[in-house]
Amino acid sequence: MRNAFLAVEHFIPPELRQGLEIMLSTSAAPEAVIGRLGAFCGRHPSEFQQLAYTPFGLQALVAVFSSSSFLSAEILEHPTWLVDILHSGQLHRTRLGEEMEAELEEWLGSAEEAPPAVRLAAFRRRQVLRILLRDVLGFGALPEVTEELSNLADALLECAYRRIRAAMLRRHGSPRLASGGECGFSVLALGKLGGRELNYSSDIDLMFVYGGEGRCAGPEGLANAEFFRKTAAELTALLGTYTAEGMIYRVDLRLRPDGRHGELCLPLEGALRYYETRARDWELQMLIKARVAAGEPAPGRELLERVQPRIYSTSLDFSTIERMSETRERLNERISARRRTPGTDVKLARGGIRDIEFLVQCLQRLHGGREAWIRNSSTLLALVRLRDKDLLSDSEYSRLVSAYQFLRHLEHRLQADEDRQTHLLPEKKEELALVARRMPPLLLGEQATPEALLQALNAHLEHVEEIYERVVHAQQPAYYTAAPIPPPALPAEAAPATVPASNLMRFLDQRAPTLGASIARARLGRSQGAFEHFLERVLKRDDWLDALDRDSVLCGYLLDIFAHSPYFAEQLMRQPDYFEEIRTMRERGVSSTDYGEVMPLLEDASEIRRLFLRRMFRLQAESLCLLRPVFDTLESTSRLADAAIAACYRQALAQTLQGHAPAGAAPAPAGEMMVIALGRLGMQEFDLGSDADLIFVLPDSQAARLPFWTRVAERLVAILASYTGDGTMFAVDTRLCPNGKAGALVQTESTYREYFERTAEAWEGVAYMKSRGVAGDLERATAFLAEIQKIDWRRYGQSGRSRQQVRDMRLRLEKELGQDNPLKTAAGGYYDIDFALMYLRLRGAGLFFKVLNTPARIEVLEQMGHLEPNDARFLLDAATFYRAVDHGLRLISGHTEGSLPHSDWQLAMLTSLVSRWVPPHLCDQPLPLELRQIRERTREFFDRLFAAER
Repeated sequence: MRNAFLAVEHFIPPELRQGLEIMLSTSAAPEAVIGRLGAFCGRHPSEFQQLAYTPFGLQALVAVFSSSSFLSAEILEHPTWLVDILHSGQLHRTRLGEEMEAELEEWLGSAEEAPPAVRLAAFRRRQVLRILLRDVLGFGALPEVTEELSNLADALLECAYRRIRAAMLRRHGSPRLASGGECGFSVLALGKLGGRELNYSSDIDLMFVYGGEGRCAGPEGLANAEFFRKTAAELTALLGTYTAEGMIYRVDLRLRPDGRHGELCLPLEGALRYYETRARDWELQMLIKARVAAGEPAPGRELLERVQPRIYSTSLDFSTIERMSETRERLNERISARRRTPGTDVKLARGGIRDIEFLVQCLQRLHGGREAWIRNSSTLLALVRLRDKDLLSDSEYSRLVSAYQFLRHLEHRLQADEDRQTHLLPEKKEELALVARRMPPLLLGEQATPEALLQALNAHLEHVEEIYERVVHAQQPAYYTAAPIPPPALPAEAAPATVPASNLMRFLDQRAPTLGASIARARLGRSQGAFEHFLERVLKRDDWLDALDRDSVLCGYLLDIFAHSPYFAEQLMRQPDYFEEIRTMRERGVSSTDYGEVMPLLEDASEIRRLFLRRMFRLQAESLCLLRPVFDTLESTSRLADAAIAACYRQALAQTLQGHAPAGAAPAPAGEMMVIALGRLGMQEFDLGSDADLIFVLPDSQAARLPFWTRVAERLVAILASYTGDGTMFAVDTRLCPNGKAGALVQTESTYREYFERTAEAWEGVAYMKSRGVAGDLERATAFLAEIQKIDWRRYGQSGRSRQQVRDMRLRLEKELGQDNPLKTAAGGYYDIDFALMYLRLRGAGLFFKVLNTPARIEVLEQMGHLEPNDARFLLDAATFYRAVDHGLRLISGHTEGSLPHSDWQLAMLTSLVSRWVPPHLCDQPLPLELRQIRERTREFFDRLFAAER
């Protein structure tokens, strides 16, 4: 290097030579830098002298020459660019899009026609040069660099659009809506540009939306659709024009509705119809990053605001996330096959950039309906907020952020060299060494070698892949903000009749032949792969393998779970130790554990969570394998949830006392706040995947401590609903308190009394008929609920005012949700039974019952003379049937479904499950036919009851 330096030494002032030589020795590519430095000094000696005595001038020159071939060429062609940037004082701050837009207008001049593409491309490269210098010299962090690259794209889009639109207006006049108003046009950015996370050489994903149909005011009367189609086409063509300064941007329009086969731009209503009725799930997910980048904001903003409920509600079930994950896998495979290029792809590799972005978006969609705070298009900011909401642990957050920053810096170094959209690491060692030396020093330390780069890269990829598998594939429904939308029908093909023997099965034929024969006879079909994955774990435990080979009943239990519960098959794959629960079930039968005695012995929330999940598995295994009556299973799962809530309540109280103990000399808080369950948990019909409807009531004597108890309640909800590496216990819904979402989380007894005496509607009184205390002062909670019931009875039961209100509420739910959830809310669905029983209970609510599940409610009402014996018998049959179907669907998928499965194999699986829990006369014909008959007779009873009461 010293000999090469001598060739340019005479250009350099003596007092600067030693400093420059040190810079060269520490640069990423000293030989290349010296060659480019010599060319620059020879062609532009005066500019070099200016740079030599400008602060950071030589550092900037060396930084560009060592980091980017295409920007080195630009400096050789336009030496004043670098001089101007250094004198502008803009290296130490992030520039806004509006600033760049104003500078671009000045750069282009006053002409109103569409600007020459070469001028726009040159402006882009000039700004990229400044941004690269901020990046390489350490003046800008990664989020600032990607934000500036995105602001630059916004400025170019806006300026180009305005001039194209002005030219179109002169030719065709102003586009008007049918109402006469002006028609706006929005350029929506998606992907990395939408998230303000653009690369040095990214495609920009765009979509075009205009206000609506109409015509232009010009003499031709051009239709708005044609006006904006031409505008969009001209804008796209301009941006993609190749010039001597390269392209401005490669534009990708394939994310628009209907992809490459769709219209270039759509009216607002057309776009809304698409996203409300036809959009595939991944199309909704990609709207998380969508924003208006140019044009008139109104149409685009209205579109994004109106599709928000779809974005954050359709992924509330795990199967949707699985389908998106499968789509991602297929996309990666197609892209990889098409490229067929060796080398690691830092974007598409397992654990790469796309996996991090996909993981973040899945969590946003699953929980964004409940937590608007986590709705954000920036990956890094979204990670921060997901951690804030305990949807990621501190460890998961730290690893994901570190990996994302490392991978994005690496991606930038790959792209900044040739202004080329690449994510592939070079294969040649000398090229890889150059990339390593270009990485920020803090990411690789002093060992900027190819080996150190690959070691760090592989560690990050492994960490992300591990978290991806744990988080994405372990998601469960967390909070229901809307009725779940039925997923698309699964493929209708039947499971294969036979499965070819695998190496694992051939090994079993030798090691455990009885087990191998049982598996072969079981014909697990779609669950075969999951079962073999589990067996790989079993092979490490000789005692398990011997037990399965020796005990045909135990083996049958295990095979039954894999054959009839894909959800718990997945759980066994991830938690093979759950097999011990099956062994215990085989030895002892139905569990008799008193969870209220066991849970208090546990020391922290993680132990409570692990025990809850393990025992939930045990109870569901008993339901499936031991054919427990469905209401017995629901009672057991309710007791398990009660114990978990009470134990977590104690944890939340202790933790809050440590950090926020109330001031004063009064006795220390000791459980005065009452936790009351409503809904399914309130009437002891809690099930797998249910969320708990909870309210928090405080004695009036504790009113001064309301802030303290609110912290306790918040902490309790967080412990119960938080996602961790172990999983989630269940989601909590607190909206049944006075004033719903707008009401305070914790309210006093007097507040409740006043609300029910003056404000509450009949349906709210009905809802509190299914309530009971589950934690805190249980005796006081029971007395409080009895008092609330008396208030309801006086307001509605005695006067009969509840009849019409209850009926109207039921029919309103049917109208709003019946199509999406026919098992529950459609005519004749379970809600007809529930509302009828609650109304009859309210009418006769002079008697208070501490706990009544559905069979007990029916029995009490029959004994009170409110139900005829024939009606009582039918309602018990119908309620058992509905709960059995719902329970079976939960065992299959891990969550509730609103309708019978569409696929034959799932319907056959559900039919087999339901037949275990209902009387023979309810399963002697096809399940859909049985359901239709029960719905018809249930609605007949409902209409007869409310008609007779008029």
